[in-house]
Amino acid sequence: MTGSPGTSPATSPGTAPGTPSGLAIRRATTADWPRIWPIWHDVVRTGDTYCYDPDTDSDTARVMWIERSGVLCWLAEVADRVVGVYEISPNHDGPGAHVANGSYMVDAAVRGRGVGRALVEHSLQAARAAGFLAIQFNAVAETNVGAISLYTDLGFTTVGIVPGAFRHPVEGLVDLRIMHHDLRVR
Repeated sequence: MTGSPGTSPATSPGTAPGTPSGLAIRRATTADWPRIWPIWHDVVRTGDTYCYDPDTDSDTARVMWIERSGVLCWLAEVADRVVGVYEISPNHDGPGAHVANGSYMVDAAVRGRGVGRALVEHSLQAARAAGFLAIQFNAVAETNVGAISLYTDLGFTTVGIVPGAFRHPVEGLVDLRIMHHDLRVR
């Protein structure tokens, strides 16, 4: 990567129609974790979108999302209430470190109101500013149609499908998409 982990775009308001008024996105810190954890826990415990163990404890999740070397974590808040969070980090070490991986979570109370879009748009800027040349998602569950639609709308392409690689709690084995966005193309 050519940028430093501290390099980042300015805090930005969400602009999608219906985005909560006053939405601000800023770097998350360890001190923010107690406000992020409820969202993280609620999303992961359902077992329908992430490959994380639904029983992951708060300390383990905090290290993965905020304290791990190379990770950049951002949160979205409205009037001091955390409504979403994302993290980007190198998808691989060494020769693959120029490609980011990203993960996004939105509070159930504000889903469908543009917070996810604002987070993904912000992450594209943050990844460019940090020197990443692309973002790749390794595991987008085929049943996560809202995320797939959003990612596709923002320029991600499906570069591969892994058949039956995700054990959905209701649908059973579903495919996982590998999605990619070349950050050199605007």
